[in-house]
Amino acid sequence: MLTPPEAPKRPETHRLHDRQRNDDYGWMKDPDWQKVMRTPEVLDPEIRKYLEANNAYTESVLAPQKAMIDGLFDEMKGRIKEDDSSVPSPDGPFDYYHRYEQGGQHPVFCRRTYVDGETAEEEIVLNGNVLAEGTSFFRIAACRQSPDHRLLAYAVDTSGSEYTTIRIKDLESGELLADEIGSAQGDLAWSADSSTIFYTILDDNHRPCEVRRHRLGEDTTKDALVYNEEDPGFFVGVGKTESGRFVAISSHDHTTSEIRLVPADAPDEEARLIAARQTDVEYDVADHGERLYILTNIEGAEDFKIVTCPLEDTAPASWQDLVAHEPGRLIKHIRLFADYMVRLETVQGLPRIVITDLTRSEEHAIAFDEQAYDLGMQSGYLFDTTSLRFSYSSMTTPPRVYDYDMATRERVLRKEQEIPSGHNPDDYVTARITVPSYDGAAVPVSLLYRKGLKRDAAAPLLLYGYGSYGHSMPASFSTNRLSLVDRGFVYAIAHIRGGMDKGYHWYSDGKLLAKKNTFLDFVAAAEGLIEAGYTRKGQIAIHGGSAGGMLVGAVANMRPDLLKAVVGEVPFVDVLNTMCDDSLPLTPPEWPEWGNPLAEATAYDYIASYSPYDNVSAQDYPHILATAGLTDPRVTYWEPAKWVARLRELKTDKNLLLLRTNMDAGHAGASGRFDRLKEVALVYGFLLRVYELD
Repeated sequence: MLTPPEAPKRPETHRLHDRQRNDDYGWMKDPDWQKVMRTPEVLDPEIRKYLEANNAYTESVLAPQKAMIDGLFDEMKGRIKEDDSSVPSPDGPFDYYHRYEQGGQHPVFCRRTYVDGETAEEEIVLNGNVLAEGTSFFRIAACRQSPDHRLLAYAVDTSGSEYTTIRIKDLESGELLADEIGSAQGDLAWSADSSTIFYTILDDNHRPCEVRRHRLGEDTTKDALVYNEEDPGFFVGVGKTESGRFVAISSHDHTTSEIRLVPADAPDEEARLIAARQTDVEYDVADHGERLYILTNIEGAEDFKIVTCPLEDTAPASWQDLVAHEPGRLIKHIRLFADYMVRLETVQGLPRIVITDLTRSEEHAIAFDEQAYDLGMQSGYLFDTTSLRFSYSSMTTPPRVYDYDMATRERVLRKEQEIPSGHNPDDYVTARITVPSYDGAAVPVSLLYRKGLKRDAAAPLLLYGYGSYGHSMPASFSTNRLSLVDRGFVYAIAHIRGGMDKGYHWYSDGKLLAKKNTFLDFVAAAEGLIEAGYTRKGQIAIHGGSAGGMLVGAVANMRPDLLKAVVGEVPFVDVLNTMCDDSLPLTPPEWPEWGNPLAEATAYDYIASYSPYDNVSAQDYPHILATAGLTDPRVTYWEPAKWVARLRELKTDKNLLLLRTNMDAGHAGASGRFDRLKEVALVYGFLLRVYELD
């Protein structure tokens, strides 16, 4: 099938704020999309036919690359240790961990105990490969052992829509309890006596709006309502504080948060509000003895500070600074232990871990050497310990997991990602450059390429970006990227505004009425890489997913002359229509990010000025590959489908324009670790076809 499918035009007219917008492809949104999320088989036959025709067209166009794509898959799979295992985490009498089996797609959750100092036989508590049998999509969204270690609560998604079902397993008998909870989000928390679980429920518009409490053995339809969020712009979640003393219920949008605590040893108590929500004030809590430690941006602490207050008096008036706000030092996360507080922060775009001895009020930072790297604190089950587990990687260094003794300051390497096919970090170069944006803002760009690269502007270059929701793009390791870099690509990550790579101001200066800074920073990064000799104009491929797909869609409209190819994975490209549809799952919670075009004409006009779908024009475009997931609740399938239809209608070139929809998955694509690699191989095969590389 070498003729691209033609989408019929069925004009729809929408009027708002005395503005009119026309949408010829709005029919691609199934009117019963909520049912499609739960039961994909009910998709309107005409829409299904169009999506499947595009899949057939994409397959036929890339058929000459099939051997290459299969080879890429084998190559990337060869870098995965198939029987890999996580570092065990101690919890009471057991060490818990997960591992993968040779050829297995899904994790196997396990535990071991010790007898006379020797490791006892492994016990499998949940086997994802067995549970996944007979499903086209399978993901374990949560897996939580009970405090007494007799039971396991887990949540499973079998459609990709992120609706999960919660089950309880008796670890002594191996049998499932009769308790079964549907329409759950996947958040779980146990009471201290292992008799009760707290969980979140998704409403008909796919929003987590309730926290309920289930006592084992009782009728799940009569589960108690612990908290109901009435504002559709706020999502709820549930978890536990690190001490295990409290079940924490969070309610939040992208800029405002509110937390309630329930004593884990008194699960029937009413949830206690810590501090009432204030617009644009965020906070997170941890408990330590009779005090709370709170990470917050209250009182203008843009890059966050740490305050404390008594448990019995949590109103903001009682909050006292412990770690004062320091502009340019973004505190991203804190973790409390019995005698230590650990904070993960970034300074000048680089992360660091700082440890405070609470008994002596002394602090120190863990040092690292590379120019660009990524750090992460790994959660554990123990509170009264001196051991901190963290991960480290760079664009050349595979992930390493360390246990760090906070008392002795000794660092022990517990695991380094093993690459069976081999990897020599010395064969590669990672670097960070800074380029000026249109307004002088300094945009960091992280680079990875083979050693010996000639800066003669001949190399193909893949530029990746995101730039939304404050998400920073880490300069971390990826085995998949090596398949491009080994073929001569320069791989670059643009740390653009809209993320928090350079502090909270970097985020706030790339949202709402400043959103175009995100796109202009990305263009500046491309131009800076050309000027530095890494590539040349017209030789750049850009790649982004979800909100990063909006980024590459907007840049493709603005500066197609810079580009060779565009990859938009589940791209958020129909921004104006989505933000005007308050029935969609994420629309009300995302108005603080993009603006509310229903309420404000200014927001409407600004979004209309950059929304990729609305700004497709009659011009030459680069080669484009768009992907979608049929049951995706975050970026609905019709967004990339409509975008591709409008591009086909208006573009004036003969470059490739492909749409591939995963008919069995949602936002994250295929669920199995190897099936996901097939999707990556397809993207890379498309790029190598465009650049005429083997």
